[in-house]
Amino acid sequence: MFIKKFCIILFQWPRKIEGFWFVFIEMASLVQINYTIIESLAGELILYGNRSSLMCLGFMETSNWANRIDQWVEDSATFKDVVVQLNKYFDGTLKEFNIPLSPSGTKFQLGVYRQLIKIPYGETRTYTEIAEEIGNTKAVRAVGNANSKNPIAIIIPCHRVIGRDGSLTGFAGGLEAKKALLKLEENSL
Repeated sequence: MFIKKFCIILFQWPRKIEGFWFVFIEMASLVQINYTIIESLAGELILYGNRSSLMCLGFMETSNWANRIDQWVEDSATFKDVVVQLNKYFDGTLKEFNIPLSPSGTKFQLGVYRQLIKIPYGETRTYTEIAEEIGNTKAVRAVGNANSKNPIAIIIPCHRVIGRDGSLTGFAGGLEAKKALLKLEENSL
């Protein structure tokens, strides 16, 4: 089940600044967002979500999380099960995750993410194969774009998607991290 983020608008009294009147609007989430940061084989990772599901697993090195973290609550207990499963994955003993997920995205992106989850551990697919699997053979670039916006890396295994010629293509965590993840899975079979 995908949870939509609901927001409430809080209005403040208008203020006059340098001769102009402004009405300031603040957005506040109705759902508390928790986060934690962990070290891994693929680099420093940030996990965020709520008590019922994981909304994001991202790479600290290649993303700008600083502007969001001050709005969230640091709480590693929320992600205890996720961290246990990630550690087992990085040890090569876990092949399939069992974690409630709430990825955000368009209908098309979510369809791509559903296909990514179906790629077995230790195997790869091309962007063309994913486009075929979602029933739109002309959507190869759109699949690549959706793949690049995957909010839950590793668990939704976008690292298992490669170029048609077998080459490693872009990855949010960088190509070295993608290489390390694919090698980990290859060696754990």
